Amino acid sequence: MATYNNIFKIRHNDLLPDKGSILISEPFLQDAYFQRSVVLLIDHNANGSMGFVLNKKTNLVINDFFSDLEKLSGIPIYLGGPVSPNRLFFIHTLGHLIPDSLKISDNLYFDGDFDILKQYILDGNTIKGKVKFFLGYSGWTEGQLGSEINEDFWVVSHSIADILVAEGESCWRHSLEILGKRYKNWINYPRDPSMN
Repeated sequence: MATYNNIFKIRHNDLLPDKGSILISEPFLQDAYFQRSVVLLIDHNANGSMGFVLNKKTNLVINDFFSDLEKLSGIPIYLGGPVSPNRLFFIHTLGHLIPDSLKISDNLYFDGDFDILKQYILDGNTIKGKVKFFLGYSGWTEGQLGSEINEDFWVVSHSIADILVAEGESCWRHSLEILGKRYKNWINYPRDPSMN
């Protein structure tokens, strides 16, 4: 009889994480934050790493927290990770318009002057596909992420479908498909094997 280890266990792909890289969780991870998650690294250096889970949308919208936005169409908030869960963060493509934005990669930025962004929204500009909001972030201390990758908790990718609209398990599946047929078994692994 074939076992879990030799059917589904796939070693990491030896790509090194860096700012702007994508982390894709292995399918056996049962953590509430990271199960079938896709994480964008916004910083990675010798001291640690920081990123946002891209595909876990909450039931919350920005409009509920800012009275001047409450009459606008709902702007979703995603669950960025377990660290600072009450703090709001955002990534965006508006670095040329939002002062104090930090560049992640070509045409992708982190945070900046929220009041300027809010005014941009109030002026009637669409932010769909341009801005994504998160509560909390995902963080790793010095050497922690490297250890998790070596233990095959994550596979690293340098490409993903549109980061700013990606959501749900389909984002996780599609991110693995981009990596090729080597990860087909991961895609087919049931979320709850006991129900299979």
